[in-house]
Amino acid sequence: MKRGKGEKKATKSRDGSGQVVPLTEPVVTATGMVGTRSWIGGLFTRSNRRQEKSVEYTLSPLQEERLQRLQDRMVVPFDETRPDHQESLKALWNVAFPNVNLTGLVTEQWKEMGWQGPNPSTDFRGCGFIALENLLFSARTYPVCFRRLLLKQRGDRAKWEYPFAVAGINISFMLIQMLDLQNNPKPKCLPGMNFLKLLEEDEKAFDVLYCIAFAMMDAQWLAMHASYMEFNEVLQATRNQLERELSLDDIHRIQDLPAYNLLFQ
Repeated sequence: MKRGKGEKKATKSRDGSGQVVPLTEPVVTATGMVGTRSWIGGLFTRSNRRQEKSVEYTLSPLQEERLQRLQDRMVVPFDETRPDHQESLKALWNVAFPNVNLTGLVTEQWKEMGWQGPNPSTDFRGCGFIALENLLFSARTYPVCFRRLLLKQRGDRAKWEYPFAVAGINISFMLIQMLDLQNNPKPKCLPGMNFLKLLEEDEKAFDVLYCIAFAMMDAQWLAMHASYMEFNEVLQATRNQLERELSLDDIHRIQDLPAYNLLFQ
């Protein structure tokens, strides 16, 4: 099986021992850890951004309303002092490990889900509360798929697997960039423009697309026989495939995406 270069430096294994491996090239420090901004900030600065001609188009009132609500969600930071954010984090744990009591909001238990350290709130700095909303939506809407991905239940897995929760935050961040959702007042790239059609049909289109992207990323991971040092390559391949599917002419609903079926395999 193919292994990434530098694998001997890994500190996270499937059984949850040790620390979570960062998803970009590791920065050697006294503790062997890197900051959250290191793996989030460096992830897509190197990605190949296509230069597309700007196309003028008009949003329908419903598209405009739903896009604004989605953009409003994107700018909400995760706040560990907010009771509702605390409850959402606890809810994620309870869905992921229903038979295991969580001992606190700051505990080594979180590493079992694939957070970088005992305090998940530090990992959200790169994306915000929407990343937690995406994880919760996945767990509640597609529970079988969620548990398959969380527990790495399918395929010939690498010895050094990607950390589940950290990968989820990366996927949220990737989708926001891929769809050009931070561009106001509306996306200018083709995938983003086509996504707005799906959003008009289903207000949960972004959350469903997140679930599709996670399942697709895991399928790419297995197909590429990847290990933790190759996560960026896998995520870029996932992005490329999503962009292709979002550019198809016969996609009118989120369920029309060919990869939608991955949620039920």
